[in-house]
Amino acid sequence: MPETNYRPRRAVLFVPAANEKALAKLPSLACDAVIFDLEDSVAPDAKAAARERLRAWFQARPKGGPECIIRVNPLASEWGTEDLLAARACAPDAILLPKVDTPRDIHDFDDALDEADAPENLKLWIMVETPKAMLNIGALAEFGRNRAARLDCFVAGPNDLIKDTGVLATPDRRYIVPWLLQMVLAARAGGLDVLDGVSNTFSDLDAFALECAEGAAMGFDGKTLIHPAQIGPALKAFSPSAGAVAEALAIRAAFALPENAAKGVISIDGRMVERLHLAQAERLLARAGRH
Repeated sequence: MPETNYRPRRAVLFVPAANEKALAKLPSLACDAVIFDLEDSVAPDAKAAARERLRAWFQARPKGGPECIIRVNPLASEWGTEDLLAARACAPDAILLPKVDTPRDIHDFDDALDEADAPENLKLWIMVETPKAMLNIGALAEFGRNRAARLDCFVAGPNDLIKDTGVLATPDRRYIVPWLLQMVLAARAGGLDVLDGVSNTFSDLDAFALECAEGAAMGFDGKTLIHPAQIGPALKAFSPSAGAVAEALAIRAAFALPENAAKGVISIDGRMVERLHLAQAERLLARAGRH
């Protein structure tokens, strides 16, 4: 994605599409993106009403505002087709597909979007939340390099991975960190964004802030949230610090000097700086809104 078109995804809030009160609060929230959920957080007997409530919200959607994503049920489920049609009609920025196991799942959903005459700029996000997805993560990420594909972002689903594997859930996430790092590595190989999974204990904001800081250190672009109180800590953790911005500006300014135009390596304050560091600096500045 061109850096000039960079959209921050530091704080991405899940909102149940059936929760009218939560939907009404969205204009007052400072999150970067909203995932309207038709899947896990909506009971089977409430899914039809949730779709209608979602259609109404998008019809009145204000201009600007956060990026809007709709999480549908899997296409093979009894709700999948209706969810897809409703999401297509709402014209969100992206659709989030859960329970992805193999590249075939992405192929099939891409085909369904094409059959629904979805616009080319409608992006696809996928949940990485099953053991099969982890085993196939490299092949899934390859869709990010295919210009004909819509894949734009991975979303970690640690709760489902923990449930399906029996791994012990600990506050420091020590037993799932290798999987989280693998998601980041695969996403970068595919040129995708990748979001850390939700933290279930929203009442302890200090613990949540620490988890955000660790997610940022692992290389995630942002974090998915389940409560508005988590927005502030996530924005802070996944925003570049003032010192990092200053360093990136210095790197960009140094490479912009005429005498450095053809150089692959330069020295800044006694430190060797390569063009790969310039690329990192440009991405950081885009994240900070300093294009």
